[in-house]
Amino acid sequence: MAHFGVVAPAFYSHVGALSALALALHERGHRVTFLQRPDAAAYIKDDRLGFHAVGAATHPPGSLAQSLRRAANPGSPLGLRHVIVDMAESTAMLCRELPAACEALRIDAVLGDQMEAAGGLVAEALGLPFVSIACALPVNREPGVPLPVMPFDWGAGERALHMFEGSTRVYDWMMAPHRRALETAARKLGIPVRGALHECLSPLAQISQTVAAFDFPRQALPDTFHHVGPLRAASHKAPARIDALPVISPDRPFVFASLGTLQGHRFDLFKRIAKACRQLDVQLLAAHCGGLDARQCAQLEGLGATWVCAFAPQEAALARADAVVSHAGLNTVLDAVANHTPILALPIAFDQPGVAARIRHAGVGLSASPRFTGASGIASRLRRLLDEPGFKERCAPLAEGVKSAGGTARAADIVEAALGIDSHSRVRREGAA
Repeated sequence: MAHFGVVAPAFYSHVGALSALALALHERGHRVTFLQRPDAAAYIKDDRLGFHAVGAATHPPGSLAQSLRRAANPGSPLGLRHVIVDMAESTAMLCRELPAACEALRIDAVLGDQMEAAGGLVAEALGLPFVSIACALPVNREPGVPLPVMPFDWGAGERALHMFEGSTRVYDWMMAPHRRALETAARKLGIPVRGALHECLSPLAQISQTVAAFDFPRQALPDTFHHVGPLRAASHKAPARIDALPVISPDRPFVFASLGTLQGHRFDLFKRIAKACRQLDVQLLAAHCGGLDARQCAQLEGLGATWVCAFAPQEAALARADAVVSHAGLNTVLDAVANHTPILALPIAFDQPGVAARIRHAGVGLSASPRFTGASGIASRLRRLLDEPGFKERCAPLAEGVKSAGGTARAADIVEAALGIDSHSRVRREGAA
């Protein structure tokens, strides 16, 4: 049996996806421990998984909420700068704290989220094997492919290539605080200096929740890169409170709307979605993930939402929905595709603009600005998704790709094979007999 350490950013969706893989490894006899700031312990929903808090001196209990608020609402360029600094400080803290924690816990191997470079850096410094997991869009770079945070459609023309290159330079300039944190950490850890996420990936195996058909055309992914589709637990615990799917009339279209755990507070956007659905006379289930209060929920129902709840059974809702309105979070989008449900993407932050671009590229949905699109604009796009069968039809091959990609079980197979372990032995370290 091996003891895996999991290093991921302190975001619910990332920890949720990695928890599915962690549980699959646990069922094979391995031990798995997540390592993060104290507040992230709340994301571990299964007592079969371990959690070890690090960095309480600089990231004390209660401090995560403010970082999440900044991440959800970067607003101005100054606000975005604060988010990048938060990211840099988190990575710096993990690079300081993880070596001692891994030694004390006797960690054998590391599962590192692509969005948190500390996992790979520390594993390399300690001589531990590690696997990189892309819970969001892969950060792997190659010429001719825009960065995952960019909203650009794919193109092979000279103008598109110049735009991709220029946007990459701007992104790297903005990420300077994070680059400096990586460079400093690498020097302190005694490993070759690197300054960007894509330079901190595992040479053994890289696993992505995407399927190849959903991404832009790729030519330079390493042989160790694996598209496995969504990482989902065979059985998982739901959030603290989850409402049952309501009784939905078969006589009117049904739309499901969710903006995810970080963006569920966006009342104004939910209002425009509700008004749009009233214009179309369709049934709307809006799930705000705890971001709205009772008064706001009642207002949404008055504006056109048929039902409003904190948490809904997303798989069931997407399987029944005729269309979904989403912030373009990768988890929701892949679940929608798997259920042949057309998507209206309203991307807000992180890799969501890139996910929306891939939705358009695959032809499985439409996108709009969450800031500037009014109720009528949302309604017109929803009307197209409901009336034009091509969107649903184009989901079919992608859904088949998701179904056949292997998911969590295949990811666990890849981890064991890449790290040279099985369910009855510890890691076979390089040079071991």
